[in-house]
Amino acid sequence: MLHTEQQSPHRRGRIRPARMSDVRAIHTMLSYFAGKNVMLPRSISSLYDHLRDFVVYEEDDKILGICALHICWDDLAEIRSLAVDESRQKAGIGRQLVESCLDEAKSLEINQVFVLTYQAAFFRKFGFKDTDKQNLPHKIWSDCLHCAKFPDCDEDALIRIEASAG
Repeated sequence: MLHTEQQSPHRRGRIRPARMSDVRAIHTMLSYFAGKNVMLPRSISSLYDHLRDFVVYEEDDKILGICALHICWDDLAEIRSLAVDESRQKAGIGRQLVESCLDEAKSLEINQVFVLTYQAAFFRKFGFKDTDKQNLPHKIWSDCLHCAKFPDCDEDALIRIEASAG
């Protein structure tokens, strides 16, 4: 995934593609929030496998936020692993990370983006609408098979569908 670097208009921070040297910090942040049961954990191996999906919000050489856009299928991607350092939540970092992923989806001509989340209200602000998990392609469930909560997933499914240009 080719994310571009974006300077934050509000702070000295920037959103940039994740690098190999970021994997441990990404893993630490995801593990912290997974331990609070607000997101699912990811293994270090999985992070290396999907590193190109990730963008990070960095300020003063410190990662304060992360998010991934994972391509699932023809014209379908998932925003996943959105996390912002607790000290900086409600500062617009999560919004910027989601917007970066949505911009990336648009540049790749992906018109449908979904999320499985415990923070449905946050994603509704971006035009995501509630959907039944059964409406999503079976291909997306490959990650779910490894989840401790499978098959009793308690996350909300939401999808955002953009009108096709053309």
